[in-house]
Amino acid sequence: MELAFIQKVAEWTGTTTDVAEALTEATLRTLTQRISGGEAAELADRVPDELRPYLTKAQEPPEPFPYQEFIRRIGEYANVDLATAESGVEAVLHALRDVVGYKEFMDAMAQLPQDLGRLATSGTTRR
Repeated sequence: MELAFIQKVAEWTGTTTDVAEALTEATLRTLTQRISGGEAAELADRVPDELRPYLTKAQEPPEPFPYQEFIRRIGEYANVDLATAESGVEAVLHALRDVVGYKEFMDAMAQLPQDLGRLATSGTTRR
């Protein structure tokens, strides 16, 4: 998948497109576990077709888990170390914000732990 989204993530994380793709899939799938089904569907409606399957959720209620668990899952799913996972989450969330728009993005971020929300809204130097 050679999407501009993946290219941004690769550039921002300093990784290959293969690693960026794994980070993107892992982050979006984990985000989908952590937010409501309705919010995941709202995001899915606004992303490129290739990314929509990663935002599909079978159940409405979110699965509550803290920041460190979020990062751990990304690292495990993408098969990267925790520092790369954290950098990947930040890059994917910034790219997601660019794609879905600020309001929709902030609606989803409101369902996340504060430290993850801060990671998602920081890093304006990436632009």
